[in-house]
Amino acid sequence: MPKARHVRHFSTTAHSKWMRLALETYVTLPLTMALLLGAIWAFTFHFIDIERHAARAGAADSVQELADTYEAQVSRNLAGIEQTLSVVAYAVERKGAAGALQELNSHGLLPSGLVFTVSIADAQGRIVARNPAARALSVATQPYFRVHRDTPGQDVRVGETQADDAAGDPRLHFTRRINDADGEFAGIVIMEVDPGYFTAGYERRRQGEQGVLALVGNDGVVRALRTGDKISWGDQIDVRAEVGAPAIHSWDGVSRYATARQLQGFPLLALAGLSEREQLAQFEQRRRNSLMEAGVASAVLVVLASLAWYWAWQGARARRRIRRANETYAAASEANMDAFFVLQGERDRKGAVTDFRIVTTNSRAEKLTGLSREQLQSMMLSAWLPQARHNGIFAELERIMCKGGVYEAELHNTMPQLHARWLHWQVVAVADGVVAIVRDISERKLAEERIVHMAHHDTLTGLPNRSLIDDRLRQAILHGERNDREVAVAFIDLDSFKLVNDGLGHTAGDELLKEVASRMVGCVRRHDTVGRFGGDEFVLVLPEQHDSESALMVLLDKIREAVIQPVVLDGQPVQVSCSIGVAMYPRDGSDPDTLLMNADAAMYRAKDTGKNNVQFYTQEMNASLEEKLALMEGLRTALHGEQFLVQYQPKVRLETGRVFGVEALLRWRHPERGMMPPDQFIPLAEESGAIVAIGEWVLLTACRQGRAWQDMGLHPITISVNVSPRQFDDARLVARVRRALEISGLDPKWLELEVTESLIMRDLQQSVAKMRELKAMGISLSIDDFGTGYSSLAALKSFPISSLKIDKSFVRDLDTNSDDQAIARAIISLSHQLQLRVIAEGVETTQQRSFLHESGCHDMQGYLFSRPVAPELIQGMLEGQADAEMPEWSMA
Repeated sequence: MPKARHVRHFSTTAHSKWMRLALETYVTLPLTMALLLGAIWAFTFHFIDIERHAARAGAADSVQELADTYEAQVSRNLAGIEQTLSVVAYAVERKGAAGALQELNSHGLLPSGLVFTVSIADAQGRIVARNPAARALSVATQPYFRVHRDTPGQDVRVGETQADDAAGDPRLHFTRRINDADGEFAGIVIMEVDPGYFTAGYERRRQGEQGVLALVGNDGVVRALRTGDKISWGDQIDVRAEVGAPAIHSWDGVSRYATARQLQGFPLLALAGLSEREQLAQFEQRRRNSLMEAGVASAVLVVLASLAWYWAWQGARARRRIRRANETYAAASEANMDAFFVLQGERDRKGAVTDFRIVTTNSRAEKLTGLSREQLQSMMLSAWLPQARHNGIFAELERIMCKGGVYEAELHNTMPQLHARWLHWQVVAVADGVVAIVRDISERKLAEERIVHMAHHDTLTGLPNRSLIDDRLRQAILHGERNDREVAVAFIDLDSFKLVNDGLGHTAGDELLKEVASRMVGCVRRHDTVGRFGGDEFVLVLPEQHDSESALMVLLDKIREAVIQPVVLDGQPVQVSCSIGVAMYPRDGSDPDTLLMNADAAMYRAKDTGKNNVQFYTQEMNASLEEKLALMEGLRTALHGEQFLVQYQPKVRLETGRVFGVEALLRWRHPERGMMPPDQFIPLAEESGAIVAIGEWVLLTACRQGRAWQDMGLHPITISVNVSPRQFDDARLVARVRRALEISGLDPKWLELEVTESLIMRDLQQSVAKMRELKAMGISLSIDDFGTGYSSLAALKSFPISSLKIDKSFVRDLDTNSDDQAIARAIISLSHQLQLRVIAEGVETTQQRSFLHESGCHDMQGYLFSRPVAPELIQGMLEGQADAEMPEWSMA
């Protein structure tokens, strides 16, 4: 081994001496001349390169300066045009079209007629005024006229360049909408400009013969483009492809330095460009001169150095190859994100690899190990990383060194000498050793773990999402099948969550969901799954059940009790309950989809039976679901099939005993089920959205009936119509009511709309605004079911209402319940204090009537007076009370 090292050292020394001898004796003069030749050309090309960069930079600066100037010029022109359009529009709206232009012209407020043409078109598109004067035209078919007519707003619009109908010359049209005193469309102001006006600043001395100035729309259509003396317009260009340094322009194939500026307030771009050939002409001449001078000098040097050229070339080539190799390694080693370890194999006398010596490393290796390069170099691998002999790394290094190839792997790091959790190893064989390339991939692995977690968990609550719920449920089913165990799937829906979300905001709703999720997790076992299915719905996967519903009910009741505990949101205690539906494997299904569907059906049964309870799935629930779907399908055709009818329940004033109004109540004459009361189909109509169309029909039908009774000569009465939440949320509610009144001819003062207290409180500000809009039409507003919602007295004062209706739940037990009596008196007293009418609904006994009358409530409706009846019977009542001296229900 020492002898071999001595031979290599001698060979290297001899080679170095030979190279020095060759350089000093045979190659000195030719090499010097060759270096001079290289210096001449290097200087020449360097000078040319500097000149080229300077010329290009100068051209780029020139085009930026040109663009700045052109942008400022066009912006001033456009600002003047916009100001003129605004002045003319204001004058028209103030003085009318006939005298506007004349007045403005007399005050010198119109631009020169030689360049600009200002026109005014009325709402039918006829030109009613023009400066300078020309024959009468119509612009009704022009695109810019239709846009202003159909689109609100008074923004200035820029049309495409087109021939003027009056003069036949090309014109660029700027237009602005004119509104009348009511804000309706009254016409437009048109300002026509010669497209050359925007490129008049073209200077041949500055821009040459092939420069460009252009005004281009954001749509890519050229409004005006000038190159030299040529002006064009109407071409479609891609501005992004036309700008750059340099870019070949599509309209004439000339390479230019160009830039485009967006004009503020207008959908236009100012494009300026300079010809690359013209801008670099002087540089090209200097480049040719420099090359010619360098060529002459090179020819002289080549003749003198011809004998030494071969040796000089060989020497330069060898030095260049070595230098590039060293530079490449140094750059790759130091700039790389990986740690490099060059390891030299140590062999015993039999040639077996016994260890590896660290020959060199890079700076990244220092960071990874915490050791300096000097400390690492010449260190033995086994001494530094003894774990490498046991975790397979040493064996892989030995295999790659002996057999070649590449080893690559990602390993969880257990060696404390390397400061990373995860490492990517790549080992490549080299002469007498290997190169180990090690990268710290801890952050990537952490990101991958985070992505996997996010893909399977809800971002708000951190609970498993649908995907992970499905996976956990499948695993639980497989486990239950192997071990003959049941699996319970519970579908949980929060009751009244929407009221919290709408009343306190989505942030409070999110906090409530997180708190409820935390409480549920705290109630179950470690191997149970609590997941968020979506919205306010949660799913429990409860494996290892032992065929005991009573034990399961204990857990579910525990969850119910945990959920119903108050949660403080924004300083306000909020309480929600939950409805739970349960399906059992294998009794109620053998796959996740079936179990979830059946648990969902059981949850809806819990909702239907009063909420805040637990229901286990039965086959009858699917029948109920099918019945619900059949009714919803029937609702879609009932309106067009004329299956709906409206009945009317009279409202009686006890002081006179007369009917002063009726409430319109919807009934469905089902072709198979017969007459259906509203509580059986109204919730379905609300859920499906059909209630909007049905409610509009009820409103129109009731208004027509009210008008029909008046046309019969009967005394006018108030028609009350209920408004559902979906209807009230409809942005077109006010328009629908106005349309019903217009079609029916009913005076708005005889229409009363009834809205529920809880409906108003969902969005108090928006609800009050909409109610005031209806009130302004002359319509009366009443709060239905008062006392069942959550309105405060402060909120009640802001409602633009005329009456309160005591809910029938407070009237039903007035005979025996002192609490209901106290509530009824309070509502009546409150109504009187607020100067509101109060009416009680659901009055069925004379005792109820007497109590209410004695308490100050004199307006009532209910079965004591009449059930909801057909319009003909209401007509008979009105005719009968007109003839009676003392009506039937009078308590005077």
